Amino acid sequence: MKTTDYQTASEIVIFGALGDLSRRKLLPALYQLEVCNLIHKDSRIVGAARQEHSLDEFKEIVLESLQSFVKEELNQEAVDRLIQRLVYQQLDFKNKVSFGNLYQALVNGNKTRVYYFSTPPAIYGDICHGLNDASLITDADRVVMEKPIGHSLESSKVINDQVAEFFKEEQTYRIDHYLGKETVLNLMVLRFANSLFTNNWDRNSIDHVQITVAESVGIEGRWGFYDEAGQMRDMVQNHLLQILSLLAMEPPADLSAMSVRDEKLKVVKALRPINRDNIKEKTVRGQYADGFLNGVAVPGYLNEEGANQASKTETFVAIKAEIDNWRWKDVPFYLRTGKRMPIKHSEIVVHFKQQPHNIFKESYSELPANKLTIRLQPDEGVELQMMNKIPGIASQMNIQENKLDLSFSETYNNERVVDAYERLMLEVLNGNQSLFVSRDEVEAAWLWADSIIDAWQGTNEEPKPYAAGSWGPVSSISLIARDDRQWVE
Repeated sequence: MKTTDYQTASEIVIFGALGDLSRRKLLPALYQLEVCNLIHKDSRIVGAARQEHSLDEFKEIVLESLQSFVKEELNQEAVDRLIQRLVYQQLDFKNKVSFGNLYQALVNGNKTRVYYFSTPPAIYGDICHGLNDASLITDADRVVMEKPIGHSLESSKVINDQVAEFFKEEQTYRIDHYLGKETVLNLMVLRFANSLFTNNWDRNSIDHVQITVAESVGIEGRWGFYDEAGQMRDMVQNHLLQILSLLAMEPPADLSAMSVRDEKLKVVKALRPINRDNIKEKTVRGQYADGFLNGVAVPGYLNEEGANQASKTETFVAIKAEIDNWRWKDVPFYLRTGKRMPIKHSEIVVHFKQQPHNIFKESYSELPANKLTIRLQPDEGVELQMMNKIPGIASQMNIQENKLDLSFSETYNNERVVDAYERLMLEVLNGNQSLFVSRDEVEAAWLWADSIIDAWQGTNEEPKPYAAGSWGPVSSISLIARDDRQWVE
């Protein structure tokens, strides 16, 4: 990151400033921007929360958060600058009168205000009404909305309508933190800056694509939220569909937010519907049972603390997604995500088609297809699997598979990989919406996802069990094996 001189001074107001997201991600992200001198010298950070604290107590909480969640040694100068920016305001989000106190905290100066809603989406409307009644919304202000934005198309429209009553679409930044990951950002560069891929990125060259987002954790005490959401709403509807749309989109006219979002939207709208007619052939849903992870026994989903023993919520989803357009006809995108899998691991694997003829049969009976692997986490990087000759004087042409490995940490001299929230927070401050999700995208994604959820409910089948520490239900292997393919593990 480079220091920018086109930012304006901002009042960065974090609603829910004492919550887990703020302490783990937002405050450390602002600290890293401070280290890089990327926050305007006159900007302030205003923490708003229900709890009553003095400013000194809030400063202490922020410092403890940085010490706990910033991995490297803290830069004391940056810490001091960040601490000096802090303001704290106790606030009842549902009490309009309470917002008068926030007005007093923000009244001095004409800075752009960035409102970060790090709260449950159910109270986004209350916050907007409170801000409006306190005359704290102008056309220059921005609002950042955290997912999940609703649990269905209908509920997402309600939440978006509540915010849209006070903030225009160009003021609204819907976060999907996967869009801030370095390797996800690199998808655009890989595809559109390299003719090797640009000219071979379609049904003529690509056999299929796999997207895997595996989590080793369970529900981590979030039973109430997760059992209502499940893996489909929590991961597929947003993260995986955003990755898929970047992989499959047409080249945008430029890097502006409108151009990029328009092309992504076209992909989501072109997804072939999955409904009650084809649900069994196109999807697998699972739920983790008792098992072992790294040699340690872990409880199944129904044995977690506070569990509903009758729950049919899925903790694993596998989908064969298909895009009905010219570029991707007959190229399946296999999506897979689950909790309590062997490792925390997110990657994209693009499988190219096999060579039509093999002239190296004496040393390699069947030539494997090239594979492009994009590692999202951990060990971010890009890997291309290809064939090479084995050095030697033997008359026979001996060949073997090799990998061209671009590991970000090694290639860039172990430079720290920027956290997604750092990138996204900077783009909000700079007024760039290209890494954020439009309302149209959210609603198109919900439309597709709702059809799948409705079909599952219509079949009334329980999710398939899989042992914690495994790669999901056996039927997920069958999903891809029916097409004479297999998951990369």
